[in-house]
Amino acid sequence: PKSALECLDLCDKILYPNIYTLLHILATLPVSTATPERTFSSLRRLKTYLRNTTSENRLNVLALMNIHYNVNLDTKHIVDIF
Repeated sequence: PKSALECLDLCDKILYPNIYTLLHILATLPVSTATPERTFSSLRRLKTYLRNTTSENRLNVLALMNIHYNVNLDTKHIVDIF
């Protein structure tokens, strides 16, 4: 077998329950950790020397806006809130 899913199909659940469970876990693990790395690199860009005095709440909002950049925002609604 070339992948964990192929092994999982070939493995007998009754004869090898522990190996079947391990293969099931292996097949569901994420392949990469790009999302956490992207989050930390965004935070590093936001938390510069000039922004060290930024409050925690504002920093969290800026980080969320930077990470979820593809969400469309209604600027008129945001200005009305402030």
